[in-house]
Amino acid sequence: MKHPTLGWITVFTRRFVCLPFLLMFALAINTASANDAKVFRFNISPNGYPPYMIVDQDAPSGIMWDVVSLITERLGYEIVAKKIPRKRVDQMLLDGYIDGTSRAIEWTQNPDDFLFTEPVVDVQEVFFTPKSTGETYHSPEDLFSKTVVAHLGYIYPVLEPHFESGAIKRFDVSQDRDMFNFLLHGDRFDAAVVDLLVGKWILKNEGLQDQFAVSSGDISSYGFRIMLRKEARPFADQFNAELARIRKSGELAAILANYR
Repeated sequence: MKHPTLGWITVFTRRFVCLPFLLMFALAINTASANDAKVFRFNISPNGYPPYMIVDQDAPSGIMWDVVSLITERLGYEIVAKKIPRKRVDQMLLDGYIDGTSRAIEWTQNPDDFLFTEPVVDVQEVFFTPKSTGETYHSPEDLFSKTVVAHLGYIYPVLEPHFESGAIKRFDVSQDRDMFNFLLHGDRFDAAVVDLLVGKWILKNEGLQDQFAVSSGDISSYGFRIMLRKEARPFADQFNAELARIRKSGELAAILANYR
């Protein structure tokens, strides 16, 4: 006959031994859940790129931010904004510090190192000139022997051969708004090469819409995409599928309309 005290000790011992196991099991479940949380760290740059990225508000906004926020949320990700200087973006993306950034393939020095989504929107580069000069330039050849204001660090594939040959002189500034200020107040500058939506956004917010003329056609047009690491192919495929859906549903057009 089993002694009743021994039976109680056996039950107590089993429960006591199982308790650490249960605690470890619960901790493992919580840790797994935390690791399974999907986060997309998206670069918005310190200065933004209005109207594609607007960072001078309580929360980020802009065309690319709104589109990426909408799509990543539907894919089950939490989006986190990161402000990375342009010269450090590529390496920090490769190193895994961020997961994506807005970029055109043509603006990337080593595009084969990265993976790109389908275009979210087309970037149209044009020439802006002060109306007071009475001049409007419509092609690179129109600016031979003249000086173009450009954005520091930006690549302009159509214009690069002319910059390198010296046929067109390039003057770099670090802020898009400054490009228009130099045109208005500098005698030696003839035009600025700026994305059409960016230029219109700046002139509207600065109250300068009536002081500038725009070239009649695009100097160049590139797809503005999300640049990712190469191993992010599953994410890119999901992103592209959802991008096609919001384009078809009219949601993408509605986002674009907010910034025109």
